[in-house]
Amino acid sequence: MSTLTSGMGGGMFGGTGSTGSPGRITEESMLSSAKADGAGGGGAGVAHGCPRFQIASRDHHVTIYEPGRAGDSLGVMHRGEITRTARECSIEGTRVTVKYGFSGRILLGPRGRPGVIALPVQVSVRDPKRAAIGGDRTSVEASVTLDNPIAYFSQVRTVTFDIPEGSRPGEIDVFVGFEQTAPGAG
Repeated sequence: MSTLTSGMGGGMFGGTGSTGSPGRITEESMLSSAKADGAGGGGAGVAHGCPRFQIASRDHHVTIYEPGRAGDSLGVMHRGEITRTARECSIEGTRVTVKYGFSGRILLGPRGRPGVIALPVQVSVRDPKRAAIGGDRTSVEASVTLDNPIAYFSQVRTVTFDIPEGSRPGEIDVFVGFEQTAPGAG
């Protein structure tokens, strides 16, 4: 069983909450989506039997400040934003594999320096009682310049977990978000 949903609001995968398989999740398709419409949220779309995949509400962005200037808009070095998500899943017995993709952008702030910027990202798999049953950690990176202070990123990864006894895959949530404990985050 394989299902595809997207929060990309049109484009390659159709509207939010679409199901079927008109395309496959790739880093290129996620990157194209981020560049086409950098604003907007990721979708939690409904797909029968698949875990929900969504951007963690408080972690869809992270702002990195100069040391000692947290909260000062003139002290912003850079900001990361996750703007789009998509996922496919396969279920074999009690084991679920979710192939997920996310994309977004990194913006250079007034105190930022050009170069490659890396930001940590965490994926959390939660059962219906909100207990952690799996997860993944990664980082995204993009190269910004003074001439081009906005750079885009995309990633496609997989996470596999067992369905807790008494639960159904559609009751499980998979969240993606920036780690707010990154040095300078505020």
